[in-house]
Amino acid sequence: MILDYFAVGLGGFLGAILRYIVRAWVQRIGAGESGFPLGTLAVNLIGCLIMGLLGGLADSREIFSQQVRLCLFMGLLGSFTTFSTFSYETLALLKAGHFIEACASILLHVIVGLAAVWVGYALTTLP
Repeated sequence: MILDYFAVGLGGFLGAILRYIVRAWVQRIGAGESGFPLGTLAVNLIGCLIMGLLGGLADSREIFSQQVRLCLFMGLLGSFTTFSTFSYETLALLKAGHFIEACASILLHVIVGLAAVWVGYALTTLP
């Protein structure tokens, strides 16, 4: 039981640091001064793809222990991706009158995120 908590905590620690680095880097090189939350979109889509890949491997090959699954899925990827930041940034776009950008952000996160999980999962479960 205590190992489960440690696994989630370790993954969460690493995921939060990775999110900070990747989000800032993508935002700096990709969005510039536009204000579109490209960095948050990137971490969420990358996280969705990795979730699909690892989920497919975990389900089809049963290669991860309980603690590794907790560390990767709940800790690392749960901390790397962020629904609350996506929601806050989308609200900020709406408040600033950027309705089209807010709608684009919502659609990209939800539709492309779901597609990324599906692609990742499919890639690891092909016969």
